[in-house]
Amino acid sequence: MNRWTDRLLDLLYPPRCAFCRRLVRDGRMICPDCEKHLPFASESGEIQQFPHLALCASPLYYTGDVKRSLQRYKFHGAAAYCRIYGELMSDCLGRHNPEVDCVTWVPLSRRRLRRRGYDQARLLAEEVSRRRGLECRHLLVKHRHNRAQSGAGGPEERRRNVRGVYRAAADVTGLRVLLVDDIVTTGATLSEAAETLLAAGAKEVFGLTLARNEKS
Repeated sequence: MNRWTDRLLDLLYPPRCAFCRRLVRDGRMICPDCEKHLPFASESGEIQQFPHLALCASPLYYTGDVKRSLQRYKFHGAAAYCRIYGELMSDCLGRHNPEVDCVTWVPLSRRRLRRRGYDQARLLAEEVSRRRGLECRHLLVKHRHNRAQSGAGGPEERRRNVRGVYRAAADVTGLRVLLVDDIVTTGATLSEAAETLLAAGAKEVFGLTLARNEKS
């Protein structure tokens, strides 16, 4: 699209903050209030440790407007939110600066992809890779459909729910991989995907999500 088309679309569909849905004027999809007052983690709070991951970084807590925004992104077609999400995630990654060779994502099953129409984690991975100047590669396939993690109960049940659902889709030998998803709660999904990459020969796996569970 050219700039005139963009301007026309802005007149017909004024851009709104991805979090509070107020009108925004600069095209960044985040309003000044949210930029200041969203539930940002402290720099040390951005980092969590999970099995098979060297670290997992997330700039925001999964609560309030962040939670509602991500639900619109995943379930109600708000795919354009990936731009501001990717900006926040890229900034978070820059604060910790792990040495990585490429970016990939935690993929959806074919069934869920057909239902949703887009893979929300892939959009985030592509946005982060563009901003950080990294190659985005399709390294994982979800070859077995399972029920959503949100309905899987406690940590142990979540681990069982994702066991064996991924396989490597390319040669990952010796790669340091940045693994992207939208949310991390117990870490079961990211850990399982990271374990799959390591078993296929990856040297190291780092996790990056937009949001993490609230501090206990």
